[in-house]
Amino acid sequence: MNRNNPARRVAQPAFLALSCVGAFATHPALAADGPDPTPANDDNDSDGQGRRDIIINGQRIRNAADPSGPKDVAPIVNTPKAIVVLSRDVIDQTGSASLQDALRTVPGITFGAAEGGNPIGDRPFIRGFDSQGSIYVDGVRDLSSQSREVFAIDSVQIVRGSDSTLGGRGSAGGTINIISKLPQLGNFGSATASYGNGDYKRITGDLNIQLLPNVAFRIEGLWHDQDVVDRNAIWSRRWGFAPSLTIGVGTSTRLTASYYYLESHELPDSGIPYLYVCTATNCNAPLGNSVTTPALGKITTITGATGVVDRSAFYGIADRDFRDTSTNQAMLRLEHDFGTLTLRNTARFTRNVQNYIYTQPDDTQGNVFGTRSANPTTNPAGSVYTGGLVWRRANTRYGYSTSIVDQTDLGGTFKTGGIEHSFAIGTEFAWEKTRRGTYVLATGSTATPRCNTSTIARYNCTSLFAPNPYDPWVNYVSDSSTVTAPVTKGAPNTETQNDAETQAVYAFDSITLIPQLIVNLGVRFDRFKSTTTLPFAAGAAAARLSKVDNLFNWQAGVVFKPTSETSVYASYATAATPPNSLLGEGREDNALPTTVTNQNLAILDALKVQKTKSYEVGAKASLFKEKLALGFAAFQTEINNARVQIDANTVGFLGRTRVRGLEFTASGQILPGWTVFGGYTYLDPKIIDAGNTALAVAANGPAVATTVYVTSVSNGRQVPQTAKNSFTMSSQFAVNKQFTIGGGAIFMDKQISGYADNRAATQTSAGVVTVTPATKVLTREIPSYWRFDANAAYSITQNVRLSVNAQNLTNKTYFSNTFTNHYATIAPGRTVFGTVEVKF
Repeated sequence: MNRNNPARRVAQPAFLALSCVGAFATHPALAADGPDPTPANDDNDSDGQGRRDIIINGQRIRNAADPSGPKDVAPIVNTPKAIVVLSRDVIDQTGSASLQDALRTVPGITFGAAEGGNPIGDRPFIRGFDSQGSIYVDGVRDLSSQSREVFAIDSVQIVRGSDSTLGGRGSAGGTINIISKLPQLGNFGSATASYGNGDYKRITGDLNIQLLPNVAFRIEGLWHDQDVVDRNAIWSRRWGFAPSLTIGVGTSTRLTASYYYLESHELPDSGIPYLYVCTATNCNAPLGNSVTTPALGKITTITGATGVVDRSAFYGIADRDFRDTSTNQAMLRLEHDFGTLTLRNTARFTRNVQNYIYTQPDDTQGNVFGTRSANPTTNPAGSVYTGGLVWRRANTRYGYSTSIVDQTDLGGTFKTGGIEHSFAIGTEFAWEKTRRGTYVLATGSTATPRCNTSTIARYNCTSLFAPNPYDPWVNYVSDSSTVTAPVTKGAPNTETQNDAETQAVYAFDSITLIPQLIVNLGVRFDRFKSTTTLPFAAGAAAARLSKVDNLFNWQAGVVFKPTSETSVYASYATAATPPNSLLGEGREDNALPTTVTNQNLAILDALKVQKTKSYEVGAKASLFKEKLALGFAAFQTEINNARVQIDANTVGFLGRTRVRGLEFTASGQILPGWTVFGGYTYLDPKIIDAGNTALAVAANGPAVATTVYVTSVSNGRQVPQTAKNSFTMSSQFAVNKQFTIGGGAIFMDKQISGYADNRAATQTSAGVVTVTPATKVLTREIPSYWRFDANAAYSITQNVRLSVNAQNLTNKTYFSNTFTNHYATIAPGRTVFGTVEVKF
């Protein structure tokens, strides 16, 4: 595969304002896209550029089309949950070009890597819980594995805490809701062009046209092409467009039709492998408790050989590896106002395609550090054990996901006596399908050890210190064959299909008992049916496994308002994650079985819904005439019945994970011309019970080989892929009406990837099993880091603006994502780019 292959593309959606009992009210301090009104130096000028919003009781009604959704029943200050609204201004000022870039400005969100369905796509963790299946676009779940763009995004809304009442299945740690740019009254447009180091090139456009007094059309476009600074060979290219039309803008009846397309092609980054490995049969870690980090910098192998792994080291193969994705989304929304009530129906069709061959720098057999000081003298394959090598494991996938979702909502206000109600009720019907297969190629996966003379000669193994991404790799029929073969997709009978159906009803009510006391309530019931069609032998019939789960979730909160601009609150909420919730589009801890055996059928019958609950207390304030929003929250989120392995034939729902924490957030205007966005999050993430780990027991005479289960090494330890401390702050200062300067700081504490030990089990000839205690316990982690950014902008005229962004200003070497095993993703070096923006 090479960079000039025809493109396919990454997906980024558009969102119907999603809200958990008022979770997604508009943010109080940052301006929306749209035409700039006449400059005015009054207290409502939110950005120093003359854009004015109207503020009503803590909820800013923007001068453009109101993006609030049907489930918004209270403004943020009156909602008993921690909520962050990431505005378009912050996305632009920080130079974010992807959803991951944008979310890194929000404290308490970390990112994980993977190896299966979503190896390098968006995998955010909110409050320590994997939220890749809890991302929505315009109120509709956006399940598939993607790397989302920002060119058509108006804002991003993050609700923290168990949140299945709002969005349905999953949402243990919270939800992420992407709000799309949609038509507004008026004529306006903008175009940007950026260029920087790493051959960074980006062009975007946004055009809004008022066709008739109440009809408006809008279209956004994107073209993006770049290499990655300080990473050998890596590149990405994508393009997309998003047209939309609204009939009845500003009237009581509105019809909106929108379409979104994004196509992406890239050479995916495989990161850096960890130094040590530890299993019952192969543990090259030091004795006792030890920590391993990715093998970066000066590395000494088991033989004493020393070399340097540069931050640019890339272990993939440029002529083999690729990732092509595309997203098509079509949405139709009809709304009608009946006085104080609004009825809305939203229907959306989505199809995402993803194909990839992705090198994972694998160290499952100890190739990096090594396992022996000398190689065996007799081995026909010429085995290598002395370290300094990396197996180029190829993870592959081709497939697609489709969904049709229809949501109907009725919301508004009414009174019962002196009590005020702001309510929303609705239904959701969804049909989802995913289908996936793998490419057929030989990568040395059958060789033992993985790195030997043969696999090195075929470039399936490479040097830890000097990998060459342009090695002339060739595919063969098998690892032992000398016959070359093209890389092909697997046969249709080797593919796996997942189908799901959802029927849901929900209701929310914000009840104002007196002006100082508000009660928020929400309930939701989902019927979720999942069916897996398994791979089968050619000529045989496909087997299907199915599971139906009924999910009931609820939330309740009390808000006390000392003043109209402040509140304190307490809340409780639940979440439910049924088996096969991600339909194979990500890491599935509670998946349906993948083969049909009597044991797996018993496991299927035993599968249960994993349930999460959150407790939270907090306080909010909107200061300086609602220009600055402050928030504090203390919380505990826990899973008490996570799926764990009891033995080979039995799963139990006894696992426990608990995350406690504190959050402080600030966003808005501190002084005229000075804005901030960010905060601090502290987490105490602990695995209470992770179940058991399997140990293989070799045969001994008449005693046959077996398996025993021992307590997981993870028990009592920090939850992987979370950071105990995280801090982000972006700030902008207007020196005058033409010139602004700003910057950002991000601190991320160390993150744990996973744990391992060298416990082993043996048996006597009579079958008496003995478990040898661990002498080595290994923790994989990536170090903490500070990252600093800077930006400046100068308006040449009212319509022409020049800006420059410097990301990772100090050129810090750090790891942005980590996987449970094998590797961590290294971040780009200092990236500086300039942008010309023209408004019209």
